[in-house]
Amino acid sequence: MTTSLFQFGERLPEFDIPVLNERAVRASAGILLLLAMGAFMNAWLIGNFQPTRVFVIAFLADFTIRLFVNPRYAPTLIVGQWLVRKQQPEWVGAPQKRFAWAIGFALALVMLYLIVIRQVIGPVNLLVCAACITLMFFESAFGICLGCKLYNLFGKTPAQLCPGGVCEAPAARGFGLSAAQAGVLAVFAGLVWAAAHWVYASGPAPAPGLAAVAPAVDAAEVERCKVPEFAKAIGHEAKWKLHNNCK
Repeated sequence: MTTSLFQFGERLPEFDIPVLNERAVRASAGILLLLAMGAFMNAWLIGNFQPTRVFVIAFLADFTIRLFVNPRYAPTLIVGQWLVRKQQPEWVGAPQKRFAWAIGFALALVMLYLIVIRQVIGPVNLLVCAACITLMFFESAFGICLGCKLYNLFGKTPAQLCPGGVCEAPAARGFGLSAAQAGVLAVFAGLVWAAAHWVYASGPAPAPGLAAVAPAVDAAEVERCKVPEFAKAIGHEAKWKLHNNCK
């Protein structure tokens, strides 16, 4: 194995292209997903966007090191590699990962401008954040690199050494969704829906709130807190007010 400070992927004699350890990559994606969900829940549930801003800066720094220095020095990949150090490496092609991470880097730049610099609160940054979370979830949970799928559409050469060997061989037969399995899923979903209906129907009623003294009306504040049409259209008036610190 040969390596240098500025290098993307490991050079191993048995492979013609630079490679990365898929197990470490998935662990890194899981770490980022956990942090992203924590930041997202703070913003979505209590209107606190500060953790999201911190996460965006950290995410961008991590991906900058991955792309422009060396993935082995990216903080989350360092932790991910350490966590899976006792597992047999699964080497995958580095070129498609670089393309996928470039997409993440571009999304991080957009989030940096919108959330950190401009402090914009609206549907655009919500969609960008959801896209990042989706990419990390598929990578960490299923080992499916959605950005790598796009690599085959835009890359000059097809991807090689994909996780699970999906680039080299067709999927094995017998592991798809059978009618029996579909039936089990349908029954399970029905049972969960019935359980949820019973829980919400039989649960305790919410405690009545205390009567609040109406604050003085500020015309400028009323105008600032006027709910935009897009929030009304998707039924998120209350969330919009929460995220914009409006009563």
